[in-house]
Amino acid sequence: MNNGNSAHGVRMARLWILIAVIYLLAGTTFGVVMGMTQALQYAPVHAHINLLGWATLALTGIIYKLYPAAAASRLGKVHFWSYNITLPLLMVALYLYFGGNTSLAPVMGILSIITVLSLALFAVNLFMNTKEQA
Repeated sequence: MNNGNSAHGVRMARLWILIAVIYLLAGTTFGVVMGMTQALQYAPVHAHINLLGWATLALTGIIYKLYPAAAASRLGKVHFWSYNITLPLLMVALYLYFGGNTSLAPVMGILSIITVLSLALFAVNLFMNTKEQA
């Protein structure tokens, strides 16, 4: 791997972690507001923001930091954009759904499938672009 790809991979890893921190702040703030207002119907949204946002993005960033070639690869870029475009849309749809707009169920289904496909890209990327480091 050349140094340009390595540097790009490290920058991508950092970006995953920074976005994860935004989800951490959003998820915990949302949880506090949800608790203060007793809007407990939104608990699944709170959980998804923290798990798919904070935890998943942070772990992805750490893994890509360990394997910058994977982060810099074409699959890494497709993974980044597909996940980071789809996840906020899914969280908004989930929020509206639990707020009573049940007609969004098919939209949530489509966004969920895209999210899973993005995570499958992550898995394929890791199998293809990680090698034992000396």
